[in-house]
Amino acid sequence: MNPRAVRTVRFLLTGVGHVGVPLLEILQSRASLLMERYRLELVPVGMADSGGAAVSPHGLDVAAVLAAKRAKCSVASLPVVGRPGMTGQALVREVKADLLLEATPTSLKDGQPGLDITRDALMRGIPAVLASKGPLVLGYQELAALSDLESPGRPPLRFSGAAGAAMPLVTMGMRDLALGKLGRFEGVLNCTSQLLLSRMAEGRTYEAALEEAQALGIAEPDPSLDVDGWDTASKLVILANAVMRVPTTLKDVSVTGMRGVTRAEQDAARAKGGQVLLLARAEPLGAGRWEWSVRPTVVDAAHPLSRLGAMEMGAVFRSDLHGVNTIINAEQGARGTGAAMLKDVLEIFPD
Repeated sequence: MNPRAVRTVRFLLTGVGHVGVPLLEILQSRASLLMERYRLELVPVGMADSGGAAVSPHGLDVAAVLAAKRAKCSVASLPVVGRPGMTGQALVREVKADLLLEATPTSLKDGQPGLDITRDALMRGIPAVLASKGPLVLGYQELAALSDLESPGRPPLRFSGAAGAAMPLVTMGMRDLALGKLGRFEGVLNCTSQLLLSRMAEGRTYEAALEEAQALGIAEPDPSLDVDGWDTASKLVILANAVMRVPTTLKDVSVTGMRGVTRAEQDAARAKGGQVLLLARAEPLGAGRWEWSVRPTVVDAAHPLSRLGAMEMGAVFRSDLHGVNTIINAEQGARGTGAAMLKDVLEIFPD
């Protein structure tokens, strides 16, 4: 019997930063395993960051790219292959590739630049794997229509990492709970808010807890998207559209952040074996209608997420066919998001 043929996938990476760098590190460390187990070779032929791009039809040197990023330099600074000023959208339009990995910073105002980048890739017939939430929050219906999600035969669109990092929410909801009638969904989908609430319940100040989260690299210098609930709401919108299959926007979600939570509320919750969580909730109302919310919520000791740790996220799916399914994931940060993107790649290019 002939050995399985090696499949070479030439990819573009837009966004070589918070998620893109760990993604490349995983690719570098697991290249031999990809070959051994899946006979798959992933070759980067173009990358773009805020300073420009790097392009090579023969494949970019991942080690050189990582060295440049660790030196706080753009990929455009690389000799010979560097393209100063070249945007991610130009990269997708001009460079031939088999796959787009999109990891640019999220904008919840217009979804850019990820929305245009993803749209252009799909229109060119290039499969796309997204870590960016903005394009999905603001353009899900359009992108789904351009992809295999709504039109079989069109290029695949996958986004596991955008909704829950390494937590397989999209996979479970779309595939593993297939044919079930979904009931209430609840989830803690933002690790920064969970760490802050946990530390504050232990008696630390908000400022001290935030400093810890920033030192760990899970909170941005401006943590407002996390603590005010908008990151969680964005992930809920993605799940609403993709899993519950209900056209939903951020305007449909009632959002209350965690800033108003008091120590007294936390003490009362813990006294009963529970805690205060910044909880995303999707509640079916019947006749195809749902209520979407993000707010600080007291859960008692009987709740599946009552023992969620300070560095954990979790979610609960309820289905008439599948019962109650709970997922808990210890925070893996951007590395977990990168791992989820590679899982999506393997789904697009199965063994």
